[in-house]
Amino acid sequence: MTWRPALSRGVVLHHDRVRETDLLLLPERVVVLRGSAGSVLRLCDGTRAVDAIVAELGGRYPDAPVAGEVPDFLAALRKEGWLA
Repeated sequence: MTWRPALSRGVVLHHDRVRETDLLLLPERVVVLRGSAGSVLRLCDGTRAVDAIVAELGGRYPDAPVAGEVPDFLAALRKEGWLA
């Protein structure tokens, strides 16, 4: 896949140190990210294609099913309008 995901305009990835969790800050809304979602979104800087993100995460988490889950996760966030 050649899409190079990046956070949409107005969307901010924030780490809440008090709660030890990652958040997506949206206009008039906050989304609490679970598990490794924040790690995935930190790689969405507009320079890496989805395949490169999957490869990077596959190296970090060799036993995780990133090849099957990450593209679907990113597509769902794109559909919500949170990724461009």
